[in-house]
Amino acid sequence: MRDGTLRAVPRTQSSIAVCGADRTHWTLVNVSPDILVQLRANPMLQGTQAIRDSVIAGIVLVDGQIDHTAGLLMLRESAAALPVWCTDEVRADLSQGHPIFSVLGHYCGVELHRLVPDGRGFAIPGIAGLTWRALAVAGKPAPYSPHRESPVTGDNIALLIRDEASARAIVYAPGVGAMHEELWQAMQTAACVLVDGTFWSDDEMPALGISPKRARDIGHLPQSGPGGMLEWLEQLPADTRRILIHVNNTNPILDENSAQRAELNRRGIEVACDGLEIAL
Repeated sequence: MRDGTLRAVPRTQSSIAVCGADRTHWTLVNVSPDILVQLRANPMLQGTQAIRDSVIAGIVLVDGQIDHTAGLLMLRESAAALPVWCTDEVRADLSQGHPIFSVLGHYCGVELHRLVPDGRGFAIPGIAGLTWRALAVAGKPAPYSPHRESPVTGDNIALLIRDEASARAIVYAPGVGAMHEELWQAMQTAACVLVDGTFWSDDEMPALGISPKRARDIGHLPQSGPGGMLEWLEQLPADTRRILIHVNNTNPILDENSAQRAELNRRGIEVACDGLEIAL
């Protein structure tokens, strides 16, 4: 990528922004370390009414991982406390093992809202016309979590977001260690799924000599192989839009000339990229 010999598109770290009928109010789902670059690249996310104005009405965290939470520190000069929705388990990790919430208390502060991953609907004030549901998913919490080797419900969630006007929904699940029934049922009812695309193969990092840990060891279902994500996506209704997100920089699908990318193209599976817009 750096010397121009790889056919690929540069990407920032995984995060999405969601709005309802009113495009002047947005929810960030995860806040990556690249959040300042992402805000600069998207004028609709930049407030213009006052000094340090913000159009961010809320922040939803699906886990406590660094790549989904470190960007919170970049928002520390907010004129108001950051409204954050997360589970009790993520709140504990970000108050103790990786105390971002405690640090932010010395700046703008955090207004915490409790998420229970039981499928019940909730709303983000200011984001009109959307219903949100948090679903528990299999996975692993961050290394600084006391649950690292024995995950519990609430360490990782997926989101089912439904547009009330169109009655269409999207599933966002960037970390999936195994396919459980609740997530699978949600995916089958969604118009679009944004799902874990971290690794192509289970032994991806060991094969490259980067780490001895396999994909499943760190809570990610690989795309290929028996029971992999591609097999699940193949079973979705034909009109479901399938997009892989949270792609690790070891994953060969980033190489647009690779056999793996050709396989995705053949199956009609997309790879998320910066600036991608999805309308329900």
